[in-house]
Amino acid sequence: KFFNLPELMNLFREVADIKTADQLHLPTPEVEYHNIVAQPTAHQKEMVQALSERASKVHSGTIDPSEDNMLKITGDGRKLGLDQRIINQLLPDEPGTKVNQCVNNIVQIWRDGEADKLTQLVFCDISTPQAAPSQKVAKVLDNPTLHALEEAIPLPDAEPAFTIYEDIRQKLIAQGMPADQIAFIHEAKTEVQKKELFSKVRTGQVRVLLGSTAKMGAGTNVQDRLVALHDLDCPWRPGDLAQRKGRIERQGNQNPLVHVYRYVTEGTFDAYLWQTVENKQKFISQIMTSKSPVRSCDDVDETALSFAEIKALCAGDPRIKERMDLDVEVARLKLMKADHQSKQYHLEDQLLKYFPQEIETNKGYIKGFEADLETLAAHPHPQDGFAGMEIRGDILTDKENAGAALLDACKEVKGSDPVQIGSYRGFSMSVEFVAWKQEYTLLLRGQMTHRATLGADPRGNLTRIDNALAQMAQRLEAVQNQLSNLCQQQAAAKEEVGKPFPYEDELKRKNARLVELDTLLNIDGKGRSAPETVIAKSARPSVLEGLKRPVPPRSPEKKPKQHEEVR
Repeated sequence: KFFNLPELMNLFREVADIKTADQLHLPTPEVEYHNIVAQPTAHQKEMVQALSERASKVHSGTIDPSEDNMLKITGDGRKLGLDQRIINQLLPDEPGTKVNQCVNNIVQIWRDGEADKLTQLVFCDISTPQAAPSQKVAKVLDNPTLHALEEAIPLPDAEPAFTIYEDIRQKLIAQGMPADQIAFIHEAKTEVQKKELFSKVRTGQVRVLLGSTAKMGAGTNVQDRLVALHDLDCPWRPGDLAQRKGRIERQGNQNPLVHVYRYVTEGTFDAYLWQTVENKQKFISQIMTSKSPVRSCDDVDETALSFAEIKALCAGDPRIKERMDLDVEVARLKLMKADHQSKQYHLEDQLLKYFPQEIETNKGYIKGFEADLETLAAHPHPQDGFAGMEIRGDILTDKENAGAALLDACKEVKGSDPVQIGSYRGFSMSVEFVAWKQEYTLLLRGQMTHRATLGADPRGNLTRIDNALAQMAQRLEAVQNQLSNLCQQQAAAKEEVGKPFPYEDELKRKNARLVELDTLLNIDGKGRSAPETVIAKSARPSVLEGLKRPVPPRSPEKKPKQHEEVR
């Protein structure tokens, strides 16, 4: 569990620049999602019940963890949700399974995209292609004698193990797809082979590519003709799911609309696995957000289902799905409430400090500009001549002489501090050298400071000075507009501050229902089984009292531990 998340993220942002996809506005295709739900077979239903019985034994402690445990049960549940033949390849291949529905969708999209050679990706992390056992042995041992024996006395090839990959390939070929248009990412062993394979997918020579997230995730650039992506199973990490989607929702895809198919077998662990990934993403989203994060949140990093969750899933209890939906909704509302409170605190700070200070500052600017405008009006520029400029005590009435004297004064500026050189039209003049701009700036000071950049042309400098003074009215108008905006913002902030969170009642109602469901389902609020009994704090034995009791004599059967005597 993490606390003080706003402070943690402020610290993290000192070293990290976080930009999410919705902030970047990259030219990526629009994604349309399709959730394909397959009904479980009779064998799958029976085996899910068997998983429930296994979970009961593990929960009761009657079986050794090395023989069976919740992680193993969860792994078997994932395999079962994908295809019953992974558990036992002798089980029948029934037409309504999600693998067969996936094959039908692939073939249909393949036919529809024949003209443009549109391509598809299929992701599956379970039942991936495996090397033959004999090849594995030779690779591990790398023994020349073993290789010689294999060549002299060839052993009969073992029956290949069932894999979903090969099953899909054979079914696609049976429905008319050429074998050379189907490829496994596992067949590309080297970087050169991968580049060649990716090139074939980009040009449409290979139109269906199957792979796992680890091998076909980051670094796979085959998006040019991709029109569909199929998620046959659910990965454990939301980052893996983002990597999958990132193969098709990517710059360079020629299709304005692409499709992501996600396949779920009802009544198995599939729905829960997708919900678990959503919960993990919920935790990440609470951190990686432009809004103010909540004060605290729980990490979600458990890869095994709890006993209570397996029992609810196997019983088909609708409350487990209600609880999952409520969990996500309550987290979303808490994030919205935290953002609302953060904005309220920000408004209070602005009303106490920011708005009063800025309003007074801008009022001072207005007074300064108005005074300078009066000074400027009192020293008008003659229509038929030059007002005259005082430089180093000399009154110069000729433009050429004044411009030349101004350039000579610039040469006397040695450091970065402004140097007083004279006055013009009622304003004192200083010159400074701005090192980072590598240029001289003239400062005309009255109540406010007015700047003019100096160049090499003497007459041009005088024109720049007059232009800087002429812009005074525009600067005054800009400050007046700024003051008006600040007053409007202050009035709006006064109306908003103190407003309650608009969804407070909904949050309380849903949070209360979530607590109620946790109690009914025997879950502690984090997806884990609650302990059987809870001892009240007042009823717990005192540690100090325990220390006062006499130590019971050591059992003679147990060998005493050897301790080094300390004197």
